[in-house]
Amino acid sequence: MDGDALSQLASFTGTSRYYQFSRRHLMTDGTKYLADTAGAYWLMDAAASHLDEIGTGDWFVLIKLQVANSTAVMIYEDGNGHEYARQEIEYTDFPVPGIELYACWDGEHWVIMLPSEY
Repeated sequence: MDGDALSQLASFTGTSRYYQFSRRHLMTDGTKYLADTAGAYWLMDAAASHLDEIGTGDWFVLIKLQVANSTAVMIYEDGNGHEYARQEIEYTDFPVPGIELYACWDGEHWVIMLPSEY
């Protein structure tokens, strides 16, 4: 993912289609683009596994990926600083120092989206 591809992320607002990647998880146009261009389906899978553990008591989860020196940490929060879970990633070639994603429960699926798509 180069700078041009990264700058495209901000152009995603709303979504025209949902992409189901597991029984209870959907990606939007923006997160599908991110997964495709950055080779980040692992990011979607990691988010999905933690969302299942967190459950649906809250309908919103903020997912933060922080990358440094080819390692990363994924932090799952309620958006108000309360941390639900944290996962250390031993190695990643994710092309940017970090990204935030939103996950919203629609009553049947967790929808993982870019903040600009919220």
